[in-house]
Amino acid sequence: MSEYKKDSLSLTGAIGLGTGVMISAGIFALLGQVAALAGMWFPIMFVVGGIVTGFSAYSYVKMSNEYPSAGGIGMFLAKAYGQGTVTASAAMLMAVSMVINQSLVARTFGTYTLQIFNMDATSYLVPVLAVGLLLFAFLVNISGNSFIQTFTSIVSLLKIIGLVVFAMGGLWVAGFSITPAEGSGSTEDATITSMIAAVALTILSFKGFTTITNSGSEIVKPHKNIGRAIVASISISLFVYLLVAWAVSSNLPLNEIIAARDYSLAEAARPAFGNYAVWFTVGIAIIATVSGIIASVFAVSRMLAMLTDMKLIPHKHFGMPGRIQKHTLVYTIVLAMVLAVIFDLSRIASVGAILYLVMDMIVHWGVFKHLRDKVDANPVIVMTAFILDGIVLAAFMWVKLMNDWLIVVVSIIFIIIIFIGEYVFLKHRNDGEEGHAH
Repeated sequence: MSEYKKDSLSLTGAIGLGTGVMISAGIFALLGQVAALAGMWFPIMFVVGGIVTGFSAYSYVKMSNEYPSAGGIGMFLAKAYGQGTVTASAAMLMAVSMVINQSLVARTFGTYTLQIFNMDATSYLVPVLAVGLLLFAFLVNISGNSFIQTFTSIVSLLKIIGLVVFAMGGLWVAGFSITPAEGSGSTEDATITSMIAAVALTILSFKGFTTITNSGSEIVKPHKNIGRAIVASISISLFVYLLVAWAVSSNLPLNEIIAARDYSLAEAARPAFGNYAVWFTVGIAIIATVSGIIASVFAVSRMLAMLTDMKLIPHKHFGMPGRIQKHTLVYTIVLAMVLAVIFDLSRIASVGAILYLVMDMIVHWGVFKHLRDKVDANPVIVMTAFILDGIVLAAFMWVKLMNDWLIVVVSIIFIIIIFIGEYVFLKHRNDGEEGHAH
């Protein structure tokens, strides 16, 4: 894998990376899950999620302008909290949530691909295809930055065009009606709490903007272009999400959207595209998930390599040749493969949302408490982002406790293991350094 290379990513390439991660599983796998929580108003939840993400992105833009780094969030946390347990643990939460997202995207690829053959989404072939996609992502990522940014930029453009065509076709069939999806007697009514919880999943579909921060020092004119790339990526993704959600809502009743939650776009395309619906939608899904995986793997392996350089996480070569970045790429791919085999789409998304929101709140608190003057951040905006994250996280965990308590338990165990593991590692490292000094 290539070295960190200054000015190796253009503004267009950075936007391609951001939208590459966001417009992947975000709309294909999560739309049905959002509908299950928010009911007929699920398209509005993407708007709310975009607004919350906008507040959240403010801290990252301010930090990126002051500290552009290929380590992204790891470097931001180090500036706020020092190179201790909080920094290492929060950075690992981000890395794990990104790897979880990769497994989500990979399983989405498998689920949609099987629709061509009318095979059940529970087939063993879903994880097989997911593992195959992750292996392909590994091969692309060892090709270097230039190929990655060209590939993701072109593919991101193709999938955006494809999704807009899908949405406009669906809206045309529905007469461009804004009528919400109709429910049925078997569909539970959404509550305020469940709708807020749905926002957690929509935020997960926007979190790809952090991919840009993790490539900061490699972007041309980073002090100016990181913020531009983040704002452009979120705006483009919100536009596409809203169009697609509106199209799905106009063409399918709510119970069918929820029933086909893992492949709802394929079902919604049938009225507009007939027998070609599945092929068309699956084609877009494949393009979207492939680019999403490649961009996400690129970002998380970069961040893990930087954390290794900062001696914040343990590292083993396991006899592998090459530099640390290639090693962290291997670790990223292997962990994503394991998760893709073990968990289903709904549970993967839930764990990822919880870990990401916890990490996000730690970042906002660090900016508010320690860096607001240094990075010239408005404390009101930063605290608003912190409070919004807290409200969404609390609602999401409450709903999951009622419906699938195991997800909350697994997420908490993940967080505890990461914090304890980092504390022990850093204490051992510091003791070793002191002993060496003596």
